[in-house]
Amino acid sequence: MEIKDCYCLGRVTKPWGVKGQMMFFLDVDTPEDYAELDSAFVDIKGHLVPHFFHVDSLNGNKAVVTFEELTAEQAAALAGHDLYLPLDLLPKLDGNRFYFHEVIGFRVIDETHGDIGVIEQVIEYPAQPLLQVMKNGTEILIPVIDEVIKSVDREQKIMHIAAPNGLIELYLGKINTEC
Repeated sequence: MEIKDCYCLGRVTKPWGVKGQMMFFLDVDTPEDYAELDSAFVDIKGHLVPHFFHVDSLNGNKAVVTFEELTAEQAAALAGHDLYLPLDLLPKLDGNRFYFHEVIGFRVIDETHGDIGVIEQVIEYPAQPLLQVMKNGTEILIPVIDEVIKSVDREQKIMHIAAPNGLIELYLGKINTEC
């Protein structure tokens, strides 16, 4: 299994308690979907290593787990390593909800400006993620917010948006300077 075929579930954060348990931070919207999880890949120096465990407790995005075949010391050595699962285990989303990796390559159609380009990547800034759309070599950054994303057509690989007034013109240099 390679990282490109997986999604980051979260991270092994620290030892918990005195019985060799570890704390996971689950970087997901619905951590309760992972309450019965029994295995994950741990990224160790760029290699995904499968590990088996059982979830002892789940509180919000924090899970306490016990690894099946590791000593407390071996489990503690995993602290700070990222956890991965295969992409095919992601719950399916519909409507305007999407995973960032899912929309790479989608064509973006703005309701005012029409076809503005193709999504190259989603840039995850702490305040807000942005779609990086390229049009004829020009980068256009579109905020990923409900007011902007109008529809996502997975079959046609098209995202319809309503960009904030002046945003597209700012990037393409077509701002009307008349007052």
